[in-house]
Amino acid sequence: MFLKNTWYVACNAHEIDERLLGRTICNQKIVFYRDEHGQVAALEDFCPHRGAPLSLGKLCQGKLTCGYHGLEMGRDGHTVAMPGQRVQKFPAIKSYPVQERYGFIWVWPGDASLADPSQIPHMAWYDNPQWAYGGGTYHVRADYRLMIDNLMDLTHETYVHSTSIGQPEIDETPCETTVEGEAVVTSRFMQRIPAPPFWRAALRAKGLADEVPVDRWQICRFTPPSHVMIEVGVAHAGHGGYDAPDAHKVYAVVVDFITPETEHTMWYHWGMARQFNPNDAVLTAQIRDGQGKIFAEDLEMLERQQLNLSAHPARKLLTLNIDAGGAHARRILDRLLSAEQAALRA
Repeated sequence: MFLKNTWYVACNAHEIDERLLGRTICNQKIVFYRDEHGQVAALEDFCPHRGAPLSLGKLCQGKLTCGYHGLEMGRDGHTVAMPGQRVQKFPAIKSYPVQERYGFIWVWPGDASLADPSQIPHMAWYDNPQWAYGGGTYHVRADYRLMIDNLMDLTHETYVHSTSIGQPEIDETPCETTVEGEAVVTSRFMQRIPAPPFWRAALRAKGLADEVPVDRWQICRFTPPSHVMIEVGVAHAGHGGYDAPDAHKVYAVVVDFITPETEHTMWYHWGMARQFNPNDAVLTAQIRDGQGKIFAEDLEMLERQQLNLSAHPARKLLTLNIDAGGAHARRILDRLLSAEQAALRA
């Protein structure tokens, strides 16, 4: 059900400091930690001695030590030492390729020999003084593909997010979906409409009028395995919309990294990178909190949707034109998964 030979966001980099972090990714229990050199390591969360979770252990001078009998593990999955025992010939446990980039820890749950760090998507906004970023993480009790469906169809904003980013004009404006190789792009451009509450606040924060007509855009881009980047913004009408000069618009990129935990649960890493007032830390916190509340509204809907789907697994769902982005994304995932499984059988 999950692509394995790919990179997923495991956690935020700050979640691993002096602690061990146990996390399930694609049904695999993994323990993350920093070794004596401060480099992130990831091992199967399974002590080869008695099967205890290594995540219940501790770090001793950067060495991962099992909390059951003190067995010490190396970052390569081999046993290093154990008090009063000869353990160097213990069979190795699985070691996972990991990378620390853009404030996240990325993990490759599949064949380690295929892990290519160049496949991690580039984040142009990271460590760039012209941009500001704020985000968070949610644990969601739903199939990760439901979140992809949700993000690739922003029509739901009118109903789920009516008090923040939703407005009737979203329903009234058709969207266009295209497939570019393994990427899917769904876009919607709205002309001469009132700005919804979130964007009115953003305009005010930049010192722009917020009660005049605006042109608004939403450009959702899915790339495998489960990354969705959404360009969003508004510009004072008559200045070129998406292509308007910076002096007449506010815009941002909504960052969505969706990591499957099990068939019916996921880790959802979300955030917003913006290119206006980048040095305003108070504004960054306000946007992060506001965005967190918006995404929390999605969570309730998705979790209840999952309960319905689990209770009625045989019921066929309807697919409309607004579902095109999610439908194309699922087809790409199915094709890649079939190819990955075929390679394993070869």
